[in-house]
Amino acid sequence: MGTAFAIALVFLGCCSNVVSLELLVRDFPGCGNIVTFAQFLFIALEGFVFESNFGRKKPAIPIGNYVIMVTMFFTVSVINNYALNFNIAMPLHMIFRSGSLIANMILGIIILKKRYSASKYLSIALVSAGIFICTIMSAKQVNVDNKGSEDQGFYVFLHWLIGIAMLTFALLMSARMGIFQEMLYKQYGKHPKEALFYNHCLPLPGFLLLCTDIYNHSVLFSQSTPVKVPVVDVMVPIMWIYLLINVVTQYVCIRGVFILTTECTSLTVTLVVTLRKFLSLIFSIIYFQNPFTAWHWVGTAVVFVGTLLYTEVWSSVRAALRQPDAKEKKGE
Repeated sequence: MGTAFAIALVFLGCCSNVVSLELLVRDFPGCGNIVTFAQFLFIALEGFVFESNFGRKKPAIPIGNYVIMVTMFFTVSVINNYALNFNIAMPLHMIFRSGSLIANMILGIIILKKRYSASKYLSIALVSAGIFICTIMSAKQVNVDNKGSEDQGFYVFLHWLIGIAMLTFALLMSARMGIFQEMLYKQYGKHPKEALFYNHCLPLPGFLLLCTDIYNHSVLFSQSTPVKVPVVDVMVPIMWIYLLINVVTQYVCIRGVFILTTECTSLTVTLVVTLRKFLSLIFSIIYFQNPFTAWHWVGTAVVFVGTLLYTEVWSSVRAALRQPDAKEKKGE
């Protein structure tokens, strides 16, 4: 029951979150900072009440370690959302972030001196190739869509390259944060709810650096088309409604993943999150008619095959299929 409920939360919350983010970005491509701030504020307030007991509960992991983790988490969140300002389409954004497993593995080899099986190294090659194909095809799309003057086309392409560089940096920084978190959990034990709260609460002062941009977008949101909210019969600008949906669905998604980690193995969690990303991608392409060529589909397929290979889902399925046969032989 708990597992099915958690999976439903992940799919419902995360897919709805992608839709609401796409609706926000369509009208205001530079709204990443206000979206990030709203998500952090909501989760921090919820954690302050239910996890830290209004600040009375002492953290199990020292605050100094959380400060380091939070610096990385804040940087990753802001850069990922801010990259949307640089002509990065939502499908490419999602595909790029699907490389998180591989980035984590590469840094694990470099920092923790880990060694992996041949299938793991093959998965690295597949995911890297898939992201490379999608990135190259998106670069061509940027050039095709901007056939103005040569100078203007070069500027737009350079703008897009900055966005790609930002996504790459965020991917590696996210992997480094995962390794740091893994080391903390080994030392102090797992405290995911506590980590969720401090990861969203401690960075809030950092948004003061972005306050001008957040204020400007709040003004723009307030000037958007007003719609009537059925129950309370009040007119509210539609962008604020989209933002509220985005914040709530982000919380639902994160809570679903948290429940899943307590109910299932890490393999199952990874598989569910991977399938969720794939469905979100398909929905984004079909519903919002984002440009997606045959090569994009090839790249996407390669990324997800590589991810599934990394999680060893094929061997798990084969093992599950062999179990009934083994039982039958024992019965004989």
